[in-house]
This record gives sequence, structure tokens and C-alpha cells, in this order.
Amino acid sequence: MSDDLRPGVPPELPRAVKRKGPLFLRDKQIDLSTTDQRLLDSRGASDWVHTDPWRVLRIQAEFVEGFGALAELGPAIAVFGSSRTPRDDPHYAQGVELGSALAREGFAVITGGGPGAMEAANKGAADAGGVSVGLGIELPFEEGVNDYVNVGVNFRYFFARKTMFVKYSQGFVVLPGGMGTFDELFEAVTLVQTRKVTSFPVVLVGVDYWSGLLDWLRGTVLASNRIGAADLDMLQLTDDVEEAVAIMVASR
Repeated sequence: MSDDLRPGVPPELPRAVKRKGPLFLRDKQIDLSTTDQRLLDSRGASDWVHTDPWRVLRIQAEFVEGFGALAELGPAIAVFGSSRTPRDDPHYAQGVELGSALAREGFAVITGGGPGAMEAANKGAADAGGVSVGLGIELPFEEGVNDYVNVGVNFRYFFARKTMFVKYSQGFVVLPGGMGTFDELFEAVTLVQTRKVTSFPVVLVGVDYWSGLLDWLRGTVLASNRIGAADLDMLQLTDDVEEAVAIMVASR
């Protein structure tokens, strides 16, 4: 049956078709205005800025902005950790030490740009004269990037932001953190496991904090054959900032 004919309608009565770029409409789906008309008409509601096609352009803009900002960054390491880490916490001091040591080795330091452990790593990198990058995200309970970021990009969409971490980082160092840190950690490991990215080192800093997770992965998940032993080998555990940085340097 021809695409131009409606079932049960004689051939001499073709179906109405309206084409809008790659999209076509038929029958009652045909609208009476043109795309240019709606673009140039200043009257009416502003609901169009919340439509999915417009969101696609915003997403595209976020990728373009991120790629443009980071394309010439050079070797970089992503540092993840809790936004709730207070400044008097030993892990904050460890984050400062880590950021500084990475910067001295010529790495840019990329964080989520927030407070806590992220701020600590950015502070260390900035104080050492390095490139301190913050990839912020629009959240209802946090305001912008921390004051130690000297290259900052703010995102609306998590997936665009995550792409920047993976594309521009040569390794991940993970300080103690919560749900967001877990998400970033396991996404990195999953991308390596599924060979979506070239293998890069993932170091967990904080033996006391991370040992329980590794014990569970080994004793429950590996024991039930839901991961392989090689998957666990991707995660390296230490309390020593110098060791973590040496692992990053060795993989350069």
C-alpha cells in the first residue's frame, strides 16, 4: 500500500502531508503554522524554552562549552570526594595535600567544583600554582563553584558534566564521600570494565573508610560471581597521598 494513501480511501484522494525538516506530519497531526513563523512571532507564552527540542540545543551548548574550555588543558586528574567534608577534617587536609602534589607533577586537578573535599583539592592545586578546574552542577542546595577554582564550567545536566570528567582525566583519585562520590566511582569503573574508555587508574584514598566497601565487593559480589577478580584489581587503596600521586604519574 502506498504511503500516500489512507486505508479505505480511493487512490484519487491522497493523504495530506506536511514536512518540517526531517520530520513529517499527516492527517490531524498537521499544524497550521510554520517553524519560522513561530520563531519570529514575539507574541504568546514562553513555554517553548522548556520543550525537549530546545533542551537538545542547551545540551549541545553545554558540550561545546565544556570541550572548548578543556580542550587544551593537558594532563589532568579528577579528584572526587564529599561536599560535606569540613575544613577541620583530616580528609580536607589530605585533599589539599593531594591537589598540591598533583599540580607539582604537572597535572591539572579537576573536581566537581563544590565545597568540602572538592574545595580542598582545588585549593591545593591553586596554591601550588597549578590549574584548578571545577565542573559545577546546578543543584537546589549548593551555590556555584568554590573560590579556589581558576577554570570553571557550570552544567545543567549531569551526563554532560560526567563526559567532561571522563574525557579530560587520565586517572581518578577518590577521597571519602557519599552518594555522588559513589556514583562517580562506579561509573568510572564500569566504563573501564566495559571498555568504553581506555583503562586508567582509580585510587581510593582512605583505608578505614573504603575497606568495608572492598570487603563487601570481594566477599559478597565477587563470591557470588557477579563481578570478576579483574574488576576489583581496578581499585587501588592507600592512605598515602604520595603513593596515589605516584600511581597517576606512572600511568601518564
